[in-house]
Amino acid sequence: MKATVRAHPNIALVKYWGKRDEALILPHQSSLSLTLAPIHVTTTVEFGAQADTVELHGHAAKGSERDRVLRLLDAVRVQAGRDLGPAKVVSRGDFPMAAGLASSAAGFAALAVAGRAAAGLPEDTRASSILARRGSGSACRSVQGGFCEWQRGERADGEDSYAVQRFDAGHWADLRMVVAIVDRGEKEVKSRDGMKSTVETSPYYPAWVKDAEAEVPRARELIAKKDLEALGELCERNAWRMHSTSLAADPPLCYLSSATLGLIQHLREQRKKGVPVWFTLDAGPNPVLLTDAAHEVAAEALARACGAVEVVRCVPGGDATLLSEHLF
Repeated sequence: MKATVRAHPNIALVKYWGKRDEALILPHQSSLSLTLAPIHVTTTVEFGAQADTVELHGHAAKGSERDRVLRLLDAVRVQAGRDLGPAKVVSRGDFPMAAGLASSAAGFAALAVAGRAAAGLPEDTRASSILARRGSGSACRSVQGGFCEWQRGERADGEDSYAVQRFDAGHWADLRMVVAIVDRGEKEVKSRDGMKSTVETSPYYPAWVKDAEAEVPRARELIAKKDLEALGELCERNAWRMHSTSLAADPPLCYLSSATLGLIQHLREQRKKGVPVWFTLDAGPNPVLLTDAAHEVAAEALARACGAVEVVRCVPGGDATLLSEHLF
C-alpha cells in the first residue's frame, strides 16, 4: 500500500499549448519533448492512512494544488476497483520550482506511477501516462525517458491521448540542455490560464495548431539523424510561434522579459562565431539552451554573462523509476 517513484521533468521541443478539453486535459495538437536528468521529483504514496494528506516540497498543499493530487488518486481508486482508504502523499524536488522546469510534469508522473504501484495495479506505461496527463498535461511525457511524443488522440474520453517514447535516453547521449534562470519570480498568468485565453482569443491559434502538428514528424526525423543545427532551428521556430499566439491574445500575454530577449539575441551572435547553441522557451522567462557536450561549458558561461542568476545543466533523462526507500 506504499510506493515511491522518482521522475524527471521534460522540456518540450515541439510545444503543447492549448487544450481542447479542460477537464481531461486533452491537447489541440501533438507535442514532443526531451526528459531531463539529473534533476528529479521523488514522490511517496501510501493508501490506508488516517486521512488524506498532501505535502509538496516541504509544505502542506492547499486549495486547487491539493485537489489536483487527490483527484488523480481518486482515479487510481476507480482503476483498482476497491476501497483503498485515505492517502498520504509526500513529494520533493531537487531543482527550483519556479524556474520553468516543469516541476508539475515530474511530480504528476511520479504520482501516477507511485499511485498505481501503491494500489497494487500492474506496471503499465500507457495507463500511467494517461493518468499523469489528467494531473498535468505535460506529465504524460515524463513517465518515460529520452524523447517522448504526446499523441493528440481523437477520442472524446482521452484514452488515445498519451505519450510514447520515440528514442530512449541513450540515443543521443551527447545532447545537452542548459537551463538559464533569468527570473525566479512566479508568472503573473499561469500556463493553464494563458492557454485558455490564447485558445479563445488569439486569431493566430488555428494556424499554430496546424503548424505545430506538422513539426512533430520533422523533429522525429532530425532526432533520428542527431542533426543538432536543424533541430535547434526547429525548436526556436516553434517557441517563437507559440509565444506569438499569446502575444496576439486579448489581452496580450507576454512571458518574455528583457533578460530573455537579451540572451536570445546573444545566441545568434555566438552561432556566427561557431558556437552551436539554440534556445527553446516554455510559458515563462527562462530560456533552455540546446547544445552538445563539447559546448556545454560555453553555453553556461554565455547564460551567466547575459544575466542568468542560476544555471542548471541537464542531460537526457530516463524513465520514472520505483525506489525501495520511501520519504516517510
